[in-house]
Amino acid sequence: MSVALRCLGLALLAAALSGCVSQTVKSTSVPPLATPAEPVPEALLLDVGIAIFDPGLEAYEEDEQVYPEVRKAEARFMPRLLSEAMQNSGAWGAVRVVPSAAQITDLRVEGKILHSDGEELQLHITAQDSRNNLWLDREYTGHASRYAYDSGTRLDYDPFQAVYHQIANDLMDQLQDLENIEREHIRVITELRFAREFSPDAFGDYLSETTKGRYQVERLPAHNDPMLERIRSIRERDHMFVDTMQEYYGGFSGQMQAPYQEWRKLSYEEAIAMQELKDESMRRLIAGGVAVLAGIAAAGGSDGSTRAAGNVAIIGGGYLLKSGLEKRNEAQIHVEALEELGMSLEAEITPHVIELEDRTVMLSGNVEDQYAQWREILADIYRAEIGELSSLPGPVATSAIDSED
Repeated sequence: MSVALRCLGLALLAAALSGCVSQTVKSTSVPPLATPAEPVPEALLLDVGIAIFDPGLEAYEEDEQVYPEVRKAEARFMPRLLSEAMQNSGAWGAVRVVPSAAQITDLRVEGKILHSDGEELQLHITAQDSRNNLWLDREYTGHASRYAYDSGTRLDYDPFQAVYHQIANDLMDQLQDLENIEREHIRVITELRFAREFSPDAFGDYLSETTKGRYQVERLPAHNDPMLERIRSIRERDHMFVDTMQEYYGGFSGQMQAPYQEWRKLSYEEAIAMQELKDESMRRLIAGGVAVLAGIAAAGGSDGSTRAAGNVAIIGGGYLLKSGLEKRNEAQIHVEALEELGMSLEAEITPHVIELEDRTVMLSGNVEDQYAQWREILADIYRAEIGELSSLPGPVATSAIDSED
């Protein structure tokens, strides 16, 4: 009789396991942005370039629901949110979204999207100054609550605003550890690296690199060096082009905002629903399996009541197994719904065109190539100006003064 009771107990336990469904609602508080204790002189403000993120399409798991076009859009959208957070802190000079990490700036920030599904965001962020000193190499994870997608809440904050504020605050901590002389040193190295890129013969020996790849100043150009003045003019044009690109990134983010937020809201709901279905399916499969095994063992017993209890357990376990498989099929329906949502977002995101003074530039998925072409144009302009300079009477001033590192 005790065997029968045990079998019935297992069957009841299996049924109880199949009926337990719980949901954890995660909420995220947004930390305030850290700000300087006192105003920073303009000469000491560091410019920041935030490169378009790596969408992380080469390393995701097969069972993850990743949509390449959505990820590529996110890789342009997220740097914009980070740039706004850093700019709002009042601690930096110009904070620009740049097409690649190749642009030379005082502080370069790069990111990789490790996971993004509306419910959870994982980013890997690195940051280096122009000396090649590492400021940051860290992974950030944020969880959105269902309240983040309420119509009132999402007008004020991005569901993962806490992540962008935390990155900005961590960079702010690193900035505050710098002495003023270090900030000046970074700005000088930025200018000399830019100059060396356009004219390695003229500016190649102003900097040296350590065995760890860090830049050091060996000497400085004369204050009235005409070649340096040309470099500064070229650099200003480069900034103007990148500033024009900010309009593209801003317009892109503005048009993306509504469909992307709606997609994330639905993606969040689908992710939660799928997780519940997977958990419930697994519970039912395990419970059903336990019940069937117990029933088989009991059905072989000699006692009539034990055999009856075993048959009940087998039937009940078979039902739970079937129910679990049906739940998995239902989860697949949600996967297909997510795919349709991703395709819908992809259809709503289109390239943009910006007008420059002498040409029209299409900024689409290949912005990096557009920027590379622009740098070639700048190099041509520089060579033309230097050619005009060298044709003037008298030698070109290239004197320099020694500078302590």
